[in-house]
Amino acid sequence: MHKVKKAIIMAAGFGSRLQPLTLTTPKPLIKVNGVRMIESVITGLKVNGITEIYIVVGYLKEKFLFLKEKYSNITLIENPYYDTANNISSLYVARDVLNDDLIILDGDQIIENQEILQRSFRQSGYLCSYAKKTDEWLLTLDNDNQVISCKRNGGFAGWRLYSISYWTKDDVLRLRTQLIKEFIQNKVTDVYWDDIAMFLHPKDYNLCGIKIKETDLKEIDTYLELTKEDNHYEMKFSKYE
Repeated sequence: MHKVKKAIIMAAGFGSRLQPLTLTTPKPLIKVNGVRMIESVITGLKVNGITEIYIVVGYLKEKFLFLKEKYSNITLIENPYYDTANNISSLYVARDVLNDDLIILDGDQIIENQEILQRSFRQSGYLCSYAKKTDEWLLTLDNDNQVISCKRNGGFAGWRLYSISYWTKDDVLRLRTQLIKEFIQNKVTDVYWDDIAMFLHPKDYNLCGIKIKETDLKEIDTYLELTKEDNHYEMKFSKYE
């Protein structure tokens, strides 16, 4: 059994699909029912004993400074590539942290069930929930919950992948080496960091699907999803739907 030693939260992006709200507020700092999304994530980690937390920031990075004062053991890592590269760059700038069992997750989601961020885990893998149909990345799992394949554009009757993943130390060190090679040597800048294990070097990893319920967390990408979750935005932003 492995135990998470640290967490890396991705929070550097523009959140362009929620403009103009995100013109002044980074997406992870948007409040949903009174709670900032990233604070939902931080609280869930700390409740489970994951206290060493690194947050990768870029867009409106100064807006995150208060988190260092509010919570202990939080370190901000600046991503200077956030406006020219995809989030492979965010993991690259956090490469010095890639040296032990850890969890990597996005800061723009709402943790409804804190138990899904448990500290102990057996194998590297991604949280996922069963979906009859989805446009998100879709996993195919075998009877032992091992990942057989992943589809970028979703599909039918599979396991919808979430932006929460666990990594053993051995896989983290492998991921770090490949990350540096792809981003620096091969100039691969337009992909997600997850592409490394899922699509660029899938044979080097044995990943599993960590099954959760669809209601355990929420990802908000559009105004429609935001207003459904928190109707106080409805009057103000309905014209952007």
